[in-house]
Amino acid sequence: MSGHSKWANIKNKKEKTDSQRGKIFTKIGREIAIAVKEGGSDPNNNSKLRDVIAKAKAANVPNDNITRSIKKAAGELGSINYEEITYEGYGPNGIAMIVDVVTDNRNRTAAEVRHLFDKSGGSMGASGCVAWMFDKRGVIVIERTSDIDEDEIMMQALEAGAEDVVPQDDVFEIYTNANDFSAVREELEKLGYSFLSAEVSMIPQTTVDASDPELAEKIERMIERFDDNDDVQQIYHNAILPEVEEEE
Repeated sequence: MSGHSKWANIKNKKEKTDSQRGKIFTKIGREIAIAVKEGGSDPNNNSKLRDVIAKAKAANVPNDNITRSIKKAAGELGSINYEEITYEGYGPNGIAMIVDVVTDNRNRTAAEVRHLFDKSGGSMGASGCVAWMFDKRGVIVIERTSDIDEDEIMMQALEAGAEDVVPQDDVFEIYTNANDFSAVREELEKLGYSFLSAEVSMIPQTTVDASDPELAEKIERMIERFDDNDDVQQIYHNAILPEVEEEE
């Protein structure tokens, strides 16, 4: 995905190693477990589960995998207690970082996250130390194709409750209030749109230029280390890294 928005740049860098299918399945499987634990295994009565399913489909997770994950989560209720935790801190050159995890062992994960911050030349901070630099917003990304009229999709998204639609070279980025995300996503699905990505994200209010090759390498290495940790679900930061050509 090209384009020069803050979201596209940061999102692409965060997901570079997420192209490994097994990691995506593991991470989304945990999100499904959390959603089932909170609201049950029926997507019709569980908006959080519907959101995770939409995210999984956007990431090309096969329907069979999604169904198995839901059944597995329903069967394990009470036996595995995952919890969602957010850590905050600073990366190389003081960039702000937010790390969302899903873990069954809070102490283990806290130690691992702190170690990864330290190992990468950063530091883990107290809760709230960088969260104020980000806005929690729903982000829906739709591929720009010849059969999608720009004016029409913008009108439909705004009528569905979106706050903003940002056309890029080959995608449309649709931003929503976090609380309206599910309703907007479901309305766009009813209209026949499919998504490259659909989830609630932390969008930086301001960004830091990280075009220096040495700094960019340090930041990317740090992101990859976090992403290699099975407990880490999402990594957000406020650095604008140099764009690279995607491998075919």
